[in-house]
Amino acid sequence: MVKASLLLMAVLTVLVAMGLRWREQRLPGGKPQPGKPRMGWIAAQKAKANRWVTAAAIAAIGTTVILGGLHWLKLWQG
Repeated sequence: MVKASLLLMAVLTVLVAMGLRWREQRLPGGKPQPGKPRMGWIAAQKAKANRWVTAAAIAAIGTTVILGGLHWLKLWQG
């Protein structure tokens, strides 16, 4: 069960990070505007780290809900 949890957590983290990146690109402020200065390298790395930490937090909650729900289903059936 630990291997399944780690695998599910890793897969969900990558999927959520891809979704967050897609969402950031679709927002009006996501693309660089011609009149605005571009984001610096450090700011870009902070934004990327923030995206991955957010994705990991969402994946942790999702993993807990999914595997916890499966555990309760197993208890109620047996």
